[in-house]
This record gives sequence, C-alpha cells and structure tokens, in this order.
Amino acid sequence: MKSKTGVPLIEFENVTVLRGKNQKILDSISLKIYEGENAAILGPNGSGKSSLIKVITREYYPLARAGSSFKIWGQDGWNVFDLRSLLGIVSNDLQYACTRDITGMEMVLSGFFSSIGLFRERLTDAMKRRAGQVIEFLEIGHLQDRPVNHMSSGEARRFLIGRALVHDPKALILDEPSNSLDLHAFYKFRDILRKIAKSGISIILVTHNFSDIIPEIKRVILMKDGKIYKDGLKKAVLTPGNMARLFNLRKVKFNAYHT
Repeated sequence: MKSKTGVPLIEFENVTVLRGKNQKILDSISLKIYEGENAAILGPNGSGKSSLIKVITREYYPLARAGSSFKIWGQDGWNVFDLRSLLGIVSNDLQYACTRDITGMEMVLSGFFSSIGLFRERLTDAMKRRAGQVIEFLEIGHLQDRPVNHMSSGEARRFLIGRALVHDPKALILDEPSNSLDLHAFYKFRDILRKIAKSGISIILVTHNFSDIIPEIKRVILMKDGKIYKDGLKKAVLTPGNMARLFNLRKVKFNAYHT
C-alpha cells in the first residue's frame, strides 16, 4: 500500500516472533494500519494472523533486534487503561473467558475495568449510561439481563463487542469473529459490523473466511507462513488466483459479493 500521512494506529516494523528456539510464527512483518482505515487480515489457519493480535495484546513479544519495532499510535509503550481508548479487542479466547454466569449488561460494564465480570468494582452513573447506549446501538437490549452462559454464540459475541466499545475506541480488532456462528447469527453479525464501521470506528478484521469481509473494508492483507503475502485494495487482492495460492488450491470459485 502507498504510505499515508499521519501517525499509524498500528505499526509493525520488521517484527519476528519465535515459538521455541527456531520456529518463526511471524517472519519479518512490516505493516501499517492508519486511523480511519477498515482493513482485513486474511489467511489460512496457522498463517500467523492470530499471532499478530497476540503481539498487540502483549501475549507474544517480538524478537529484540536492530530495526525491529511495534508501535500503537506512534508509541512503543502503553498503559493498558490508556490503550483501551484506542483499540478494542474481540477474540474467541476472550469470549470463552467471559462465558460464565454474568449478565450481558455485566459483561459490557466489565470493559471499564478489564475484568471478567464485576466483583467489587465501583460503577458510576456515567458508566451505566454509556453501557446502555452501547447495548442499544448493538440492538441487544432485550438480552441484557440474560446470563451470558445461557446465550447463543452470536448473542454473546455482540455483548463482547459491547465490552470493547464502552471506551469509544478508535479501532475495533476482531479475531476470527464468525467462528461458531450459524447462518442467521453470521448475517446478523455482518449487519452489526457494518453499523460499527459506518459509525466511524475503524474495523481491523482478522479471519480465514473471506465471507467475513464487509463492503466497508477496502484494504485486504493476505498472510501466509508467517509473512505478508499480498497487501492492497480489496478488488485487486481478492482474486481467484490469489485465493487459490493463499489456500494451496488448484482453483477457487470466488463470488466476491462483499465488494
């Protein structure tokens, strides 16, 4: 992609991550995503997509070497409470951790404390109002008092998104968001994702399924074997040839209804 003006929201520069002593799960990744961009990171399982997210959440640490850096909004060090106003993270691991006997409203409110549920946290009226606004925006008010462990995967996913949105972040990062969703939940999820994108929050979608890519996403980054394989405008990158090579197939019948 051509360079843009301003400070990147996320910036990887020659980032390498090792598993064990020798296995590279990310191999010299250089990538910039700017505020206001909607981008998809697409690749097969094991391509390194989720490892990118784990670098952002500080679960993985890049190999320390000259010329290598990872920054958010131009900074390489962040307090987690400050970071929440920039990036909201939605992942399957987090949904699994949050799926317990707490209500949907409690899940959303827990986003203010980066906790799993509410314990002795002090809620303010402003927090309750904001959580209510987010729940209304996501069209899940009728479910807010239901225990999360009694919800469908699609219902719980929307409350998890609400948990990420209470701080009004500049970007929402979603890791494999359509996993475990049935067809009805999948289309409802796409509608909500489009609504979020139209509200002005950047969407960074990490997925192995090109059907997840909504029309508002204009940039697609393909990952394979821990490396950036292609990066460009959606119409140029999402071609049958590129998809066949990405997923090691002889031929792909590709219906780009999302373009």
